[in-house]
Amino acid sequence: MPKAISSFELTLKSRSHNQTLTNWLYGELRSAILDGRLAPGARLPASRDFASQYELSRGTVVSVLERLQAEGYVTSRVGFGTWVNRVEAPRPARQATRVPAYIRRVIATNKRPQPWIDQAFVEGIRPFRIGAPAINEFPSEIWGRIAADRARNFRSWLKKEADRRGYQPLRDAIAEYLRTSRGVRCTAEQIVLVSGIQQALDLLARLLLKKGDPIWMEDPGYFGARIAFDNVGARMIPVPVNDEGLSVSAGTKICPDAKGAYVTPAHQFPLGVMMSLERRMALLSWAARAGAFVIEDDYDSEYRFEGPPVPALQSLDNHSSVIFIGSFSKTLFPALRVGYVVLPAPLVDPFVALRYRTDFRNSSFDQAVLCDFVVDGHLARHLRRMRILYAERLETLMEGAKQHLGGLLEISNVRAGLYTIGYLKNGMTSRQAEKLAAAQGVEVLAVDRCTLRRPDPNALLLGFSGFDELAIRQGLIRLAKALS
Repeated sequence: MPKAISSFELTLKSRSHNQTLTNWLYGELRSAILDGRLAPGARLPASRDFASQYELSRGTVVSVLERLQAEGYVTSRVGFGTWVNRVEAPRPARQATRVPAYIRRVIATNKRPQPWIDQAFVEGIRPFRIGAPAINEFPSEIWGRIAADRARNFRSWLKKEADRRGYQPLRDAIAEYLRTSRGVRCTAEQIVLVSGIQQALDLLARLLLKKGDPIWMEDPGYFGARIAFDNVGARMIPVPVNDEGLSVSAGTKICPDAKGAYVTPAHQFPLGVMMSLERRMALLSWAARAGAFVIEDDYDSEYRFEGPPVPALQSLDNHSSVIFIGSFSKTLFPALRVGYVVLPAPLVDPFVALRYRTDFRNSSFDQAVLCDFVVDGHLARHLRRMRILYAERLETLMEGAKQHLGGLLEISNVRAGLYTIGYLKNGMTSRQAEKLAAAQGVEVLAVDRCTLRRPDPNALLLGFSGFDELAIRQGLIRLAKALS
């Protein structure tokens, strides 16, 4: 006999005046079994305990259980107790039900984010999905040991819940990490922990912008930022991007009085270029003159495979213009919902107040585990390993593209990040290529999904970080078939 699982205390409906106790209890237990509230294998309490729990006579309970057993709903055996059998519920008669008005209103006004309209989502990760790190290479045993230790000693992190900015030791560790690796000028007091970059963007959009406010957006640029700014009704100003990053001169001509700008200077999304020093200084100069903010999204700057590390734009800021955001989704794993916002000191309290109105508590357990992972040196070791691995995978992709995609797709020579961009050479549009690739079991992203006003760049994004050499080479063969 399989081991039965214990059931939780079952909620029973009130008995009507014309029902006997026996019929009422039988009907409630039978319905609970057919509805699945009592799952197959669930163990029922002993008849004496059951009677005491629901203030019934034991005789009534025994009578009902015997009837249920006779009809096949439960099995009872001396020494083993009573457990629920697997019973197929009868199909209910079809009823014409009207959708409530509030649901119809929601459906009628609901807008699917523009970049994803007409894109089919497929379960499972296929080459070359972007944003998929090498999960299999993550040191899960180390993470598990740290998590188990923190779970046994929960008071060590639970008592620090009072700080609404997040777990203080983790903010200390992040501040040291950012100062060392990214040149960010900050203290732990300027850091607020959030659930990821998207929550950071959502909160900043609501804090800094109101309906109709103009904000510079890289064109093409990150669709997640577009969604956040669109949610507050901001007016997005498309500013062209070239090999040096966002064109500040174009931005000042188009809309010199914008309230702010959103940029990805270390590794521009989606083109992959790095913003030049001249452009960085021009952007900071404009922000200081205009009294505008700059949101610097540092989404995957840890992964640069040639040349020295690139300092953050924030490291050059002398006027408290830059708000720096990042997360651990790309460096560790996407399910870890921990990100951070580095704010100018006077902006910390307003940001925390807004965050508190949407989310009363931080995820302190995850933050405590992550803190130990960082402080004990595991993050630094993991990043070193991943840089080597991702560099090898990118090299495999670039070499394979020369072999299989000649005349079809030209891969960028930027050696950074977890994805790369390829420019179509076969006359196809981005969407045509994306659709044909999907038909061959290859997942690429059409770059025109990232544009605001710019014409279709006729390009695709290919993620390489989550796929080994064999998967990359097989994916390239299928992609070549699609583009041919």
